[in-house]
Amino acid sequence: MNTVSLTRSIDGSADAVRDAVGDLQAFTEAAGFDGVTVEDDVVTITNHVGLLEIQLELVVTRDDPETLVLEQRDGIFESMTTWYTVTGDTESCEVTAETEFALDVAIVGQVLDATVIKRQRSTELTRQLDWLQERFGDGP
Repeated sequence: MNTVSLTRSIDGSADAVRDAVGDLQAFTEAAGFDGVTVEDDVVTITNHVGLLEIQLELVVTRDDPETLVLEQRDGIFESMTTWYTVTGDTESCEVTAETEFALDVAIVGQVLDATVIKRQRSTELTRQLDWLQERFGDGP
C-alpha cells in the first residue's frame, strides 16, 4: 500500500471548511482533473497522466462528521481511498488529505509506477488545499 498525505492550516471555521469540502464538484475540480462529474454519492474523474488517460469512479462515504471519504469503485487501482479530515474550531482549522492506493500491476504495468502516482496525487491534493486557502482568504 502506498500513501500520500498533506496537512494544511486554514483560516476559516471548521464547519465552513467542511461545507467547502462537501461541495464535491468544486472541490474535486480544484484538483485540476481534466473532467469531473458528480451524481449523488458518485464522483467520476478523468485525467491524463503522461500518455495515459485515467478514469476513476469514486463512491463517497463519511466516517464521521469531520471526515469525507472517497473510495474507488472502478478504475486502474487495485484499491484507492482518500480521506479528507477537518479538525478545528470557529476561528481556524486543519485539513488533512490522505490517499492510500495499491496498484493493479496488470492494468498499470510499465506505464505508471508508484512514484509517478504519488507525485501526481500530491500535486492534486496540494491544489485542493490551495483552493481552500484561497476560498478563505489566506492563499498559499
